[in-house]
Amino acid sequence: MRIFGKTSINFMGKRQTWYIVSSMVILVGMVSLFMKGVDLGIDFLGGTELVVAFEREVTIGDVRSAMDRSGFGKAEIKTFGSDRDILIRTAEQGEGNIIAENIRAGLKQHFPDNPFDVLKEDKIGPKIGAELRRDAVYAVVASLIAICLYIAFRFKFIYGVGAVVALFHDVLVTLGLISILDGLTPQLNLEISQNMIAAFLTLVGLSVNDTVVIFDRIRENQKIFRAMGLVELVNKSINETLSRTIITSGTIFMVLAVLLIFGGEVNRGFSFALVIGIITGTYSSIYIACAVVVEWSERAKRKAKLID
Repeated sequence: MRIFGKTSINFMGKRQTWYIVSSMVILVGMVSLFMKGVDLGIDFLGGTELVVAFEREVTIGDVRSAMDRSGFGKAEIKTFGSDRDILIRTAEQGEGNIIAENIRAGLKQHFPDNPFDVLKEDKIGPKIGAELRRDAVYAVVASLIAICLYIAFRFKFIYGVGAVVALFHDVLVTLGLISILDGLTPQLNLEISQNMIAAFLTLVGLSVNDTVVIFDRIRENQKIFRAMGLVELVNKSINETLSRTIITSGTIFMVLAVLLIFGGEVNRGFSFALVIGIITGTYSSIYIACAVVVEWSERAKRKAKLID
């Protein structure tokens, strides 16, 4: 099935413009990460976290007053999808569920006429949180190294470098947008949790899959069109796989968009990261991974001419 007919888009001819676009997006994201940071979930911080759903709307100020009276003045409090759902997080530790019980008791005392249900309750020790932070970094780095080795073995080393540079691009863009958009609305609580790390690893897999398809077509065309220049050959390969790319990425995007809108607050961070990731992954397969291969080849040609 083909969405487009035979196309002849000069993707590589516009790569310099897209370098600038990518650099600007990453720069803005890095500034946000430096100035604002990211909201780490209870998985990585340690402590106790509750999500409570009140029968009627409440204000953050009233909940803050309730926590101050209960001895949790440093607790983090924010809406969780609506003005009736409130997330309460504290780094304080206690035996068993004593912290969660004290939070519930404080809310009941402060809101006697506004009953609530506990939608979610988590408790993580500080040692476990530190181990999870470390293991999350190891998981992402290990996946990037494994992918680089696989593609270098299957194609050429520079192809592996191009794929990993594209994956770094996808992760940085997604992480930057999470930092920028986190907390802009009650519906955007984009904290970094284990679910979010799973989304990043899934993002890596989806992105490299599209890259490998294009690389495969480049390798096939190199055997058929031996006299064709690399830039022209890469453009031809991307155009030939364009319909497949749009169909695959578009189908995944539609599923993730539905999950983002209707999947509930718990799944929102996971689905948001993947929605951004599927867009950046499709883009980077063309304008980062393939462009790195082209730039390396062009640089090698210029060096060869200087030597001659």
